[in-house]
Amino acid sequence: MIEGDGQFRPGRRGLIAAAAGLLLPGLAEAAAPQARLSAARGETRLLLPIAPGTAWRVTATANPARLVIELPNQSWRGPDRLAGAGIVTEARREGSGGTQTLILHLAGPIAAPRVAATRDRLTIALRPGPAAAFARLAQGRPLASAALPARGSLPLVMIDPGHGGRDPGTIGSQGTHEKRITLASALELKRQLEAGGRCRVALTRGRDVFIPLGNRVEMARRREAALFLSLHADSAPGARGASVYTLSETASDSLAARLAQRENQADRNGGLRLPSVSPEVGRILLSLIRQETRAGSERMARLVVDSLEDQVPLLPNTHRRAGFVVLKAPDVPAALVEMGFLSHPQDEAALNRASHRAKLAGALAEAVHGFLGAPGAVVASAG
Repeated sequence: MIEGDGQFRPGRRGLIAAAAGLLLPGLAEAAAPQARLSAARGETRLLLPIAPGTAWRVTATANPARLVIELPNQSWRGPDRLAGAGIVTEARREGSGGTQTLILHLAGPIAAPRVAATRDRLTIALRPGPAAAFARLAQGRPLASAALPARGSLPLVMIDPGHGGRDPGTIGSQGTHEKRITLASALELKRQLEAGGRCRVALTRGRDVFIPLGNRVEMARRREAALFLSLHADSAPGARGASVYTLSETASDSLAARLAQRENQADRNGGLRLPSVSPEVGRILLSLIRQETRAGSERMARLVVDSLEDQVPLLPNTHRRAGFVVLKAPDVPAALVEMGFLSHPQDEAALNRASHRAKLAGALAEAVHGFLGAPGAVVASAG
């Protein structure tokens, strides 16, 4: 669901609630706030939208006077500076890679901060305080913290390694089977996502077996996945580079149409469990759910393109659209990633290298974290 902060809140229940909320009063979810730093009546307040399951820790230092907010295992996609307000002269992002830190530079000592966390936001309220008391606060002990929740409460990402079993997919000129490349890449992406700790991960297949396309879609729907990501390495004469595809009944170009025709073997969609409403309202709800799902799919595709850019060669017009069966779940945002073309000798050689697959997986993991609402994606300049 697209919230007021521009983030997509995935999941079947969220999609149904979002759609129903437009028609049935009381079913809409509250819009999440924008990130901001503000001051009023002697109090400075930081409001930081966070994704469900975000780990965080707040500590302080006395010399210089600072409040430190640590966000382990997070990708950072927001600005590096948040304009100051009140007792906070400025906020700056520090760190790179796995652990990010937001530093609040203070104009002077503060009293013990009031920290409140909900499912989607972290609020820190600050007031000036005596220097001696602040010095006791700034002794390295956490002032407040939250660990990641139990894994069962994290969103599920379903990764679909294309082909398998009796269906080898494309076979490159050097004998590379697409089914082997997609499985190796999916296992590496699973490893990187699980190391990040922000989501659960499941594969449609974890070994060399054949699974019908419709069954792959149903796996994601049955487990109420937040995202479905299908990995491929197809063939197309002269084509080279990674690309991403989202659902459209009308293909964006002839290449996308040919790829979809090659991949599609079945087209099966199950029913949705909608609220008890009239058939007319039910049809409207289904239409709205499909719109929300496609908006999420389009957002994921943009994140994939942004993450892959400057990392690996890209196919021109990198984001394309076609009627792939595995993208047709009405309630699970989905994208299909062509990691390269085994029909191209350079792509085939690259995809056979574990280091190249790890780079691809790293870029895709960054896109997934951005889609799920990683904290780095929501810090914004104060308004």
